[in-house]
Amino acid sequence: MSDSVLERTVAESQSERSEIVLPADSNALGSLFGGRLMQYIDLVGAMAASRHARAFTVTASMDHLDFVAPVRVGELLILKASVNRAFRTSMEIGVRVMVEDVREQRLRHVSSAYLTFVAVDREGNRLVVPQVVPETEHQKRRFEDAGRRREMRAGETQRKKEMRAALGAGWHV
Repeated sequence: MSDSVLERTVAESQSERSEIVLPADSNALGSLFGGRLMQYIDLVGAMAASRHARAFTVTASMDHLDFVAPVRVGELLILKASVNRAFRTSMEIGVRVMVEDVREQRLRHVSSAYLTFVAVDREGNRLVVPQVVPETEHQKRRFEDAGRRREMRAGETQRKKEMRAALGAGWHV
């Protein structure tokens, strides 16, 4: 952490990104590539994580990525990210993706994801991050939900570690 602040509000690090979906970003059906959407989600998530930590951040995981509806060429994509919860050196970032219908002035939800970022220095050493101060009821719910997701991720990580150990060195052959 580059300064000595021990906590920050959610609003201090919220990030937004907008994109127009172009033909080069689409598949044969004229819909946005899922991988391109994942890239946009990762970028806006990194912006929120870096703002919160005031440091470099790296993506540790992306989970619960839901593709709710297709995004068509020509549509305006709006991505919004915020820190749901900070732990010691990591943060869970929630990203919500919408398509804006500019004629009707309506938003349509198309995707959501949760990502974990870790704050690091220039040498890649982990840095302690400020805690999150949730202010609204919505932010408080997301804060609590992030704690439950972290427990589930830890259990899954341990299960995979044990499985790899049981398979031995040549499991991938």
